[in-house]
Amino acid sequence: MKTYHFKFETTLPIALAEAWDFFSSPLNLTKITPEKMNFVIMSDFKADTKMYPGMFIRYKITPLFGIKMNWVTEITHVKDQEYFVDEQRTGPYAIWHHEHHFKPVKGGVHMTDILTYAIPYGIIGRLANRLLVKKQVKMIFAYRDREIKKLFGIYKAV
Repeated sequence: MKTYHFKFETTLPIALAEAWDFFSSPLNLTKITPEKMNFVIMSDFKADTKMYPGMFIRYKITPLFGIKMNWVTEITHVKDQEYFVDEQRTGPYAIWHHEHHFKPVKGGVHMTDILTYAIPYGIIGRLANRLLVKKQVKMIFAYRDREIKKLFGIYKAV
């Protein structure tokens, strides 16, 4: 099975604690996911819920062509204010391993997302990745970058 790897990085002029507080809340995923994906968290979380190892997050999502899907991820690792990892348990991918890293830097926090994924269905999956999925993943992370910059008041439209 062919796996694909992406690394996305951004720096925000906010404190590490503020970044961690935002990204470790599963409810904030909705704020940084494109509306056209109809992303709905089905898990019943309270507003102050923070991620922990073993947490399962259930979603409904429409990733492509208006096809609704159920997706379940598990938070497999958490090191407070350093990183957390989510892995798909059920959903559209054969593999989805997403690491979220946070590092304090002068004037803010540097965040790195490391994504490894695979598409099922052999050659059809590889073709789907080349034609659709790769572009969709890049679009989602570009959208997230813009939205978090808007949320934290540093986005400048060009």
